[in-house]
Amino acid sequence: MIELKSAQDREKMRRAGRIVAEVLQLLKARVRAGVRTRDLDQLAEAEIRARGAVPAFKGYHGYPASVCVSVNEQVVHGIPGLRPLRRHDLVSLDLGAVVDGFVGDAAISVFVEEPPNDRAAELLTVTQTALGAGIQAAQVGARLGDVSAAVQEVVEQRGFSVVRDFVGHGVGRAMHEDPQVPNYGTRGRGVVLRPGLAIAIEPMVNLGGYQVDVLEDGWTVVTRDGSLSCHFEHTIFLDPGGPEILTQNAKSLV
Repeated sequence: MIELKSAQDREKMRRAGRIVAEVLQLLKARVRAGVRTRDLDQLAEAEIRARGAVPAFKGYHGYPASVCVSVNEQVVHGIPGLRPLRRHDLVSLDLGAVVDGFVGDAAISVFVEEPPNDRAAELLTVTQTALGAGIQAAQVGARLGDVSAAVQEVVEQRGFSVVRDFVGHGVGRAMHEDPQVPNYGTRGRGVVLRPGLAIAIEPMVNLGGYQVDVLEDGWTVVTRDGSLSCHFEHTIFLDPGGPEILTQNAKSLV
């Protein structure tokens, strides 16, 4: 069942979203060669709690960390550990925070120092552009398929692929709510987007094929062909005046 949010709910989600945006920027600034992925997790949890929020991911279905750190061929749900980052790594950071019972959820991707080549750099740019296209398509009165198709078109026009086994989602009192928000679809299909709907749009884009596998840890998703993968995400709130991005602030580069 799709739950529409009230004005009071929206304000709580704004607060959660601002915290997510702020902490993601701190994490982004910390990404450099030699930093361990576990160091990023420790920073994320400390900064979320310092702002009066609770990490949304830690303990969620048993997930052991406060941020997902996915590197290179890892698509999503990478578990932070002792792995040191290296120059040219593509690092995706997915973060959630809970404020007064409501969730903010967002993700960014960044290269360590610089991309290894022009095609890798394009992958990051296209993924971010696809997120923007999906958000722009999320207008009251449109259909969910319009959002999905907007993402897919941007990605495939540039010769990349969208992951199909993992999708965006509704968000609010729970991390994952109805409806699911695929990154592929057909315009004019799906549920009608109504005021008060809050969704997380999150393109997961591969340089190679869209097929993925889950590692033995039960969490880490990787590209089947070993190609690079990139991930960007925003939580948005549907308003008659246009979608409001809840997971950014004036200083955010998300």
